[in-house]
Amino acid sequence: MNGAASTVGPAAIVGLVFGIALLIFLVLRTKIHAILALVIAASIAGLSAGMAPDAVVNSITRGFGGTLSTIGLVIGFGVMMGRILEVTGAAERLAITFVRWLGEKKEEWAMMATGYIVSIPIFCDSAFVILNPLARALARNSGKSVLTMGIALAGGLMLTHHAVPPTPGPLGAAGIFGVDIGMMILWGVVLTLPATFMLIWYARVMGPRIEAMILRDTGEPLGGNAAAAFGQFKEAAAKREGELPSLTRSVLPILVPILLIFLNTVVAGIAKATGDTALAQSGFAQVAAFIGNPVIAVGIGVALAAYGLAGHMTRDEAVGEMEKGVESAGIIMLVTGAGGALGGVLRDSGTGQYIGEWVATLPLPAILIPFVIATLVRLIQGSGTVAIITAASISSPILAQIEGVNMALAAQAACIGSMVFGYFNDSYFWVINRILGVKNAKHQLLTWSVPTTIGWGTALVTLLVVNAIVG
Repeated sequence: MNGAASTVGPAAIVGLVFGIALLIFLVLRTKIHAILALVIAASIAGLSAGMAPDAVVNSITRGFGGTLSTIGLVIGFGVMMGRILEVTGAAERLAITFVRWLGEKKEEWAMMATGYIVSIPIFCDSAFVILNPLARALARNSGKSVLTMGIALAGGLMLTHHAVPPTPGPLGAAGIFGVDIGMMILWGVVLTLPATFMLIWYARVMGPRIEAMILRDTGEPLGGNAAAAFGQFKEAAAKREGELPSLTRSVLPILVPILLIFLNTVVAGIAKATGDTALAQSGFAQVAAFIGNPVIAVGIGVALAAYGLAGHMTRDEAVGEMEKGVESAGIIMLVTGAGGALGGVLRDSGTGQYIGEWVATLPLPAILIPFVIATLVRLIQGSGTVAIITAASISSPILAQIEGVNMALAAQAACIGSMVFGYFNDSYFWVINRILGVKNAKHQLLTWSVPTTIGWGTALVTLLVVNAIVG
């Protein structure tokens, strides 16, 4: 720990508060993009702390480049793989398989499981559009409603989209906090699994009730001819099977990178815990470190998707689809890098250390700092990814100065905070409600805003329990 904190005065804190307030205002009320807003906030924070102008610029560029050096390629590879899974029908194959495995009477669990897995590589907005016909095909079976299926699917997609890499938000948090991505995946699953049960409960209880409200208020039944019995779904799925890739080919691009990353994490963890230098330097450990590096592992996933799923495409078609995925990744990488720039300035100026030393004296779990920031930012401006990156950027240099903070859980705290109360400023809110045909604001809030808050609250309780045990 350097002595920078001793030179930080009230002006630095005032400048940081002003910079964050301006950041929120610029994103919410002006035409300034979040990337530029983050750089402006970083500049104000650095200059207020007494940094020389050229030092502020150097800190911004180092923070930007340092963050992207750890996760930039992974984000790019991840969206390329997700695009192939999307256009080849692999996501639909996974959905059909889960439905058949779980069987009749458990359709909402099939939708939840499908969303939970599919959203790891595919953006939840796109995935919901692709999988909604399957949810509708299962509706009304055993008295279940269209909204029960829709909420279960949307909830599964939301949980992993916010917490499990290689989704960009969690990847960005891992890079900013310096967290091993294998551990980020593990904790993302652990912390969100309890929320699946709560969301299924809400979907079962409230789905039919919201539908009844819609019928009472509008006189129109929701879903109309989209509802179908389970037998009709199976018949339709059988016809589609000849057009879809096999389950093995569909799941390998997702499963192989995760297994390789975990292999590296486990081998490195064992070597560190036992102090076994021979194991750490062995050929097996070196190979595991290489193929288990997230860049290489997700790159292998892209290759498996390209050759295992897109074999029927020409080279130009396959490359074109992957480039469409990369188009969506560019802005995410810039926002992530800009978040890293803000974090770099807070570290280099000593402001983060100063705040960390102060926060350490408060009767407040340090793990709540990124959670609260992400929650506030998400409520204000709507983007979960921006909320995660902003919270990680502000809190990472603060928590680095506090002893005993589990950085993997801190990164997940930023991710969990971003789940809160999705409403009118959230694009996913509109995708879900428009596709499901929910038009009234009250019904829309019940369909999606309340479930997201339930997932947020359940994951927070899980986080606090886990942090009390292992943090």
